[in-house]
Amino acid sequence: MDCLAQHCTSYFPSYFSIDDILATNEKLPCKFERTTCDVGYLDPSSGSKDVETGSKLELPCWLARSLASRRQIVSCRLPKTFREKYREILKADAVLVDLHTLSPHFYEFGQHLLPLAGTEASTLGTLMVETLRERLRLIMDNSLNTPEDDAGKRQAKLDQLERSLFLTGRRTFHDHQLWLSRRAHIVTTSHMVTQQNKRKFSEVS
Repeated sequence: MDCLAQHCTSYFPSYFSIDDILATNEKLPCKFERTTCDVGYLDPSSGSKDVETGSKLELPCWLARSLASRRQIVSCRLPKTFREKYREILKADAVLVDLHTLSPHFYEFGQHLLPLAGTEASTLGTLMVETLRERLRLIMDNSLNTPEDDAGKRQAKLDQLERSLFLTGRRTFHDHQLWLSRRAHIVTTSHMVTQQNKRKFSEVS
């Protein structure tokens, strides 16, 4: 999260990251600053092959960034999740917010929005850092102390980054317990293989 702490405006994660692909596919409101030819398919309701100046559309983040930064064809607004109303909610008590419902890839998506946020980039960067900082203690506490049956419930309100941290905490704690009991060297069946065998058994049954 160092990139966030410095409010970096050039975020380039792994090209092969599925989370990144899903995050950049989230949409944000855009306004076309000039008539753009042969892209009428972006607005099927218009019935035109072109998009006229002043047209307002919701575009995927990856497309909006390209049109806004390189060619200045569109201007963008922050999605409602990152506007002042929701920023105030997160500032009031970030721990209670259902971040997964608000934005499943909150932090990843937010970092891609920084170059489009203009004067709000600093505020947005600070918001994401403070939100994760406030929620992190509870996430890690839950990851270490939640029974297996309740693990899914504990993850329900977490965005994808937070879920990754939660699961990493659980795996690390489990590995540490094995090491303390001197059972870390024992070879066991992977979780993925176990699940696959269960599916095969259910199909046979």
